[in-house]
Amino acid sequence: MGRHVTIGVELVEGSAAARFEEAFRLLYAEAFAGPPYRVTAADVTAAFRHFPALTARTGFRAALARTEDGEPAGMAYGALFAPDTGWWDRLTEPVPDGMRREDGHRSFGLMEIAVREAWRGQGVARRLHETLLDDIGAERVLLNVHPRSEAASAAYRAWGYRKIGQARPYEGADPHDAMLLDLR
Repeated sequence: MGRHVTIGVELVEGSAAARFEEAFRLLYAEAFAGPPYRVTAADVTAAFRHFPALTARTGFRAALARTEDGEPAGMAYGALFAPDTGWWDRLTEPVPDGMRREDGHRSFGLMEIAVREAWRGQGVARRLHETLLDDIGAERVLLNVHPRSEAASAAYRAWGYRKIGQARPYEGADPHDAMLLDLR
């Protein structure tokens, strides 16, 4: 059961998000510790190895949810896809060229969204998602979700995402569902 405190959500754009790396690491480690992810301390280190460079990518933005006393409760972050993104190449089945076309503004990639267990079930993830996507100007949002992460998959479907295929987001990864949210 979650705590009943006020949660604020702040949008941070570009490299300014690097100053919240410690909070993002904590959130990532805690939110993805259980199944199906079971991240380790080494996984967290690897996931954040290039975080400062990631924040410098075009269109990078992050949303951080915190309690009134500043305790991190949740996060979401992503960036616009570059014209030469490799995201589409990780799909297990090809999609039409028209779907794959990227111009640096068409697609926003939702890289992570996570809420600490104490604040789940209170709409924090939805608020993070809405804050992150507010006024991004992209036509669509793309993400990968582990199919055994049932709560996340259900939330994405409820928010309007649809599965467009399967992907292996990184070397050795389980197949993930590739999902798309049309913003037009």
